[in-house]
Amino acid sequence: MIDKRPFETLGQADHGWLKARHHFTFASYYDPSRMGWGALRVWNDDEIAANSGFPPHPHQDMEIITYVRSGAITHQDSMGNKGRTAAGDVQVMSAGSGVRHAEYNLEPEATRIFQIWIQPRTRGGQPSWGAKPFPKGDRSGGFVTLASGFAEDRDALPIRAEARVLGATLKTGETVRHTVGEGRHAYLVPAAGTVEIDGERIETRDGAALAGGQTVTITALDDAELVLVDSE
Repeated sequence: MIDKRPFETLGQADHGWLKARHHFTFASYYDPSRMGWGALRVWNDDEIAANSGFPPHPHQDMEIITYVRSGAITHQDSMGNKGRTAAGDVQVMSAGSGVRHAEYNLEPEATRIFQIWIQPRTRGGQPSWGAKPFPKGDRSGGFVTLASGFAEDRDALPIRAEARVLGATLKTGETVRHTVGEGRHAYLVPAAGTVEIDGERIETRDGAALAGGQTVTITALDDAELVLVDSE
């Protein structure tokens, strides 16, 4: 019921300015057993060198969530949006019928992000972008919804998918429980720290795929920062 994906088994790429690890098939990395997890299609663990980044490129029909682990990312897009998202904060882009965007690290040090792609509930629609700070103190001891496709999550960034992106910070020894509904999929990655999920040890930047129909107990073995996607 818990499929551990150790960090050292992830796909990888080194472009000099970008060092990436791929939890799922992406670009030149192909693994037929890791094509996605439910509606979750991409989880990239990216390190972007100072004063570099992704030049303008197109996307369509994908919900793209960027969780900044350290440093900051500066976004520009064909809709005229521009914004800087710093460590601990989140930005989302609904690509909809089509958008071009660039993501630059304009900082004097490396920026580290999780880049998460989720399949939308419907194709097309007007593209959109948004960003929001999520202070780590507000997530202490339990999950907070960072991005959501459900109307009741009013404090979260909106996405057009039957999914939630959750974040939590746990002190050593703290526990939190998460229920994965029937027919749903959850994927958890510690951005920092080590946890146990029902006794299974998950190290920093490992992935853990959780099947639907179970409630798991997550225990921090040291101070931990967690990101979890729960999708259809």
